[in-house]
Amino acid sequence: MSDAVGLVVGTEDSTPLKFHVAVAPDAYLQLDDVVVTQRLIPGVGPVMTSGIVTEVRSRHEGASFGSDVFLIADGVLPAQVQEIAEITTTRVDPEVYVPPRPGEPVRRAQGEERARALYFDQMDKKVPVGLGRDGQPVYLNLEFLNGVRGAHVSISGISGVATKTSFALWLMHSIFRSGVLGGGGRNSKALVFSVKGEDLLFLDKTNVRLDDDLRADYAGLGLPAVPFESVGFFAPPTPQDPTGRPHVTGRTSGVCAFWWTLAEFCADGLLPYVFADVEDERNQYTMVVHNVATRLKFEAQAAGVDGAVTIEGKTVRTYEALVDFVVEKLSDDSTRGTWAGPAIGQGTANAFIRRLISSVRPLREILRGDLQKSDERVVSTEGQQITVVDLHNLQERGQRFVVGVVLAAETRRKEASGTGSLLFTMIDELNKYAPREGNSPIKDTLLDIAERGRSLGIILIGAQQTASEVERRIISNSSIKVVGRLDPAEASRPEYGFLPPSQRQRATLAKPGTMFVTQPEIPVPLAVEFPFPAWATRLSECIPGDLVALPAPASGGTSTAPAPSVFTRLPPTFEDDEPPF
Repeated sequence: MSDAVGLVVGTEDSTPLKFHVAVAPDAYLQLDDVVVTQRLIPGVGPVMTSGIVTEVRSRHEGASFGSDVFLIADGVLPAQVQEIAEITTTRVDPEVYVPPRPGEPVRRAQGEERARALYFDQMDKKVPVGLGRDGQPVYLNLEFLNGVRGAHVSISGISGVATKTSFALWLMHSIFRSGVLGGGGRNSKALVFSVKGEDLLFLDKTNVRLDDDLRADYAGLGLPAVPFESVGFFAPPTPQDPTGRPHVTGRTSGVCAFWWTLAEFCADGLLPYVFADVEDERNQYTMVVHNVATRLKFEAQAAGVDGAVTIEGKTVRTYEALVDFVVEKLSDDSTRGTWAGPAIGQGTANAFIRRLISSVRPLREILRGDLQKSDERVVSTEGQQITVVDLHNLQERGQRFVVGVVLAAETRRKEASGTGSLLFTMIDELNKYAPREGNSPIKDTLLDIAERGRSLGIILIGAQQTASEVERRIISNSSIKVVGRLDPAEASRPEYGFLPPSQRQRATLAKPGTMFVTQPEIPVPLAVEFPFPAWATRLSECIPGDLVALPAPASGGTSTAPAPSVFTRLPPTFEDDEPPF
């Protein structure tokens, strides 16, 4: 075999699942190389064993002590340098599980052999996920993404280096633009919750760094190097602004302000999402939450076109006023039983009151009864393929409320519309919304998506710094697991048991843009590198003149003025808190 890179060694045990290769003096093997060897079995024929290099070591054969290296270098002591590569089997074809024999030649798998070794030949619909260490495309099986055989993606890595958000966006770009969705791709949607400043408000703009080399990288993966199309952007209203203008600074057009009216808050029973912080179910004040929510649903009546409500003859136009009204009812002995429940004491009611009052500041800008209602304010995936909900200007409690309410609404919409399309839901900092301990309405919604979302066509793409802090059932229901740069302590946790020891160590050194991807069909995670985004990921990456500033609208929603002026772009810089990936 003229293209052999080595021979199966005889000094190490070979098994059908793991064997070792002595690398030839004029060759090399590196981690993640795909290799293949063949053994002739009587009555069966040739059996092809394919695998991935998971460890490589080099040593002097013939040396006994560490200091012998100096004698060997001087030619005094005879010895030979030998490199041994550990191979973890990925496929045996046909499935006759016999160990490779010592002395059998081993070669790099290329072309069709590589595709067979990594099961790409059995993927009817392949999603490009990046380039392997050999510079060739690596694919995911769409059936483990669209719910046919599995669903959901878990992405882990430390903040600012692991490029979790960039990889999630790249994956969605690949899914939507590779053609694997067929005709159904036109109706498939993506819902993105953004907590990283205004970085994701420019996904429809071309990246200023897009050049011919980057276009070639995309072309090698069968993808166009273009920004996202059909993107809708939502942001909370500007504080203390009576017009309901979206609270953004970098992008001054194409962004809608979102909020919920007090009438919707009461009629839809949204009060439990105010208490979305994880709490112990043994706390009795949670009973008060549901009792008050029920009372508001039946007592509150819509008043006017601005979303205000009338309760027991009193008109309420702000969330703060609504909280004051509820507190008054719970503090009065004559009305506490009616609103909180007949068996609720003042101590339990006070626990509820304290938490309700603390919600005023984070929620008062998005629960309104003083702004003119507009259809544009409703966060929905109906009008565009990609929907970005910017949460970075909201406090953490406000972020939880928005995520919980929007997810619940989209889940109901998908249940009503059926499974004819897919909804990819991307949530950053998943451990904040579905932590391992405790319960909350948001966690219940996410668990519902994780456990039966695939039957509804809802696919969760969750990103978190620490998978060990996320609810186990969500991680275990994720068919695709992706790991970027990891903290050494986190890498040792059992949640990363799917990584071989060498990849666990490498994950602590991974550079931005390198991810380890595992999927059910392939027993070994694959190291991939994905291209730099073709879309702008921050204001400084937009092409000059690509953004325009329009006059502020008279009332909530997006600008509609006909005469744009040139937007003054910040000078390009990549020295931000997070790398440009």
